[in-house]
Amino acid sequence: MFRLSLYEVQQGLKSKQFSSEELTKILLERIEKFKTLNAYITICADEAISAARKADERIASGDARDLEGIPLGIKDLFLTKGILTTAASRMLYNFIPPYESTVTQKLLDSGAVFLGKTNMDEFAMGSANITSYYGRVINPWSRDKKLVPGGSSGGSAAAVAAHLCVAATGSDTGGSIRQPAAFSGIVGLKPTYGRCSRYGMVALASSLDQAGPITKNVRDAAIFLRNIAGYDPKDSTSLRDEVPDYEAFFGKSIKGMKIGIPKEFVVDGMADDIHACWKRGADILRAAGAEIIHISLPYSRYALPAYYIIQPAEASSNLARYDGVRYGFRAEGKTLVEMYENTRMEGFGDEVKRRILIGTYVLSAGYYDAYYMKAIKLQRLIKADFQRAFEEVDAILTPTTPTSAFAFGEEPKDLVTMYLNDIFTVTANIAGLPGMSVPMELDHLGRPLGLQLIAPKLREETLIQVGAVLEDGAGFKQLEEVQL
Repeated sequence: MFRLSLYEVQQGLKSKQFSSEELTKILLERIEKFKTLNAYITICADEAISAARKADERIASGDARDLEGIPLGIKDLFLTKGILTTAASRMLYNFIPPYESTVTQKLLDSGAVFLGKTNMDEFAMGSANITSYYGRVINPWSRDKKLVPGGSSGGSAAAVAAHLCVAATGSDTGGSIRQPAAFSGIVGLKPTYGRCSRYGMVALASSLDQAGPITKNVRDAAIFLRNIAGYDPKDSTSLRDEVPDYEAFFGKSIKGMKIGIPKEFVVDGMADDIHACWKRGADILRAAGAEIIHISLPYSRYALPAYYIIQPAEASSNLARYDGVRYGFRAEGKTLVEMYENTRMEGFGDEVKRRILIGTYVLSAGYYDAYYMKAIKLQRLIKADFQRAFEEVDAILTPTTPTSAFAFGEEPKDLVTMYLNDIFTVTANIAGLPGMSVPMELDHLGRPLGLQLIAPKLREETLIQVGAVLEDGAGFKQLEEVQL
């Protein structure tokens, strides 16, 4: 039962093959059994069982909502009323929000059951889930070596892949849904910027952050997304466009569609397995009736340096609120300034402090024009590249990551190489476009590989349509059981 997809659980609950309470208890037992994965920071066992019982009552009365009784994991970046929310940082070690984020409220309104808050990189800064104050997360695909699950949504990805929840929320600023999905052999979808409300999400970079689903397959992503997308007056960047029924596009033919292959995404250091996987993905889509077209995105090569200027700049501004005065961690000092300094020095981890310093530097007098404004200009050029490309193609196919998951202790020692994990994913964030990672196969080391699809603005249904064909052709087999 615990291996079932969201769609399968949805059908099983409706037909009363099992109850939400039964499934919830099984998943809570698995969370305890595989707690060495460290996928969760906070577990809401009593609350989850109570919610599951209420869901079963609604199902029995014929009043079930779309996600009624489905147990989910919630990334610890989303504020949950009355439930500890830490963003995996010491700075928020005792923060219990007085209100609910829009995304989680939508899930609750759809009948979902929250199992707990999943681990992540501190304040969503990282690509391996090794910066969390609550310890690293282990990829459930680990065998002889313990692998990273990717980041920053590594806890959500590990929980879904290890069947510790049916699906989970993630957030994606530069690839933090898609990259861990690829490393963990599951599906991760980043919607168009503004498609899902940012209200109640702990902010990293406000112009790039976007909530999205992490699921076992493409159909699940479609179901999940229709329940969290939509306009929110509490978020000034929220889009008013109508939300389609994404699931209706699952299984539709892609015959006649044009799929772009950008030449700039062939980069030095890309593993041979990635090249072969990319070619196989193109062959699957071609066999399904799509036309493969080689395209150029000339400014995409500048997306990563532009991202690592824009993101730290916005992070340095957003994280200025953590000063030890109003809430969260506080370190004492002899003066007010000393208290500020001690609080931020002791409350933030190394990666967070590093990005705050970078961001403050590029926004400072004398460097603002030299760095930040140039990055913003590049962002406009990158968006224009995609606009031209989508006049020619319906979607773009790329690798999700340049390598498969690496083992702890084997991660890149220099920061630039570590940041290169985001080289294929940041372009979608810079351009505000929807992107999705679909699991394809295992590499020669037995580690999952994924391919990324990027679609035009507000065309998430294209991702579902093409992704379903890619998924079916790949025939990727989900992880049966954790073997640690």
